[in-house]
Amino acid sequence: MIRIDCPICGLRTETEFTYGADATVTRPAMDETATQPWVDYVFNRDNPRGWHLEYWHHVQGCRQWLVLERNTLTHEVGSCRLAREVDHEAS
Repeated sequence: MIRIDCPICGLRTETEFTYGADATVTRPAMDETATQPWVDYVFNRDNPRGWHLEYWHHVQGCRQWLVLERNTLTHEVGSCRLAREVDHEAS
């Protein structure tokens, strides 16, 4: 079982959370007219091996969106930050 250290609520089990999405994907600009950037954004995803950033929603706690660093091979959890405090351009 994964244990997530929520910055608001403290250490909790993964059953209190739902997985949101890959936190490394950048949405194309709204005025983007080329099709391929939108196809890549909606359908094409890497299948990372090792440490990766993910969005998680604390649905049974503070209801905040979090950016969690998780190892996709071992499920080891690293840093956990509030999504609103993460510089999404650097992610």
